[in-house]
Amino acid sequence: MSKKIKRTKVPKTSASGIRSTKLKPQGISFSFKYYQDGHNKFSCNGKAATYWLTLIDRLKALSGLSNQELLVNRSSTLRCHPIRWEDTSENGFGLPNEEQLVDTPYQFSLSSNEHGRGVHPSFVIGAGEARANYKTKCKIGMHPGRVHGFLIDEVFYIVWLDPDHLLYRAQG
Repeated sequence: MSKKIKRTKVPKTSASGIRSTKLKPQGISFSFKYYQDGHNKFSCNGKAATYWLTLIDRLKALSGLSNQELLVNRSSTLRCHPIRWEDTSENGFGLPNEEQLVDTPYQFSLSSNEHGRGVHPSFVIGAGEARANYKTKCKIGMHPGRVHGFLIDEVFYIVWLDPDHLLYRAQG
């Protein structure tokens, strides 16, 4: 006759008593993993403290958005859109394996005034869809500074800080 094996009861907590938790996505995170400060056009050496404070304020404000909210946002202070390399002074970021890594590069603006301090951008999510076949760029308000990078899931990888808006050739 066969012996019955008793079902093992699995405890709902670990032996240490620590329960696992599942985190819901909280918004975009920013990474400097691919940041290139050594680029001759996109160096921020010597920038005033207000520039860095404005950058931190902007990243903090954007971290409350999902990647989809960032991409469809048509706010005039954010100016987030794909980068079309053929319209710029560069051929790409110059990253190893960039074709496999970067689907769409983006740019966004820092702030809506010259230094951005004291201004909290209002993000009005507009209708429409992000164009997946274009590189996106997000601008920093009316300040000429821009942040260039790319998204993978909920992480925006910052590649260049462009305080003087030098990515685009002078139109004239």
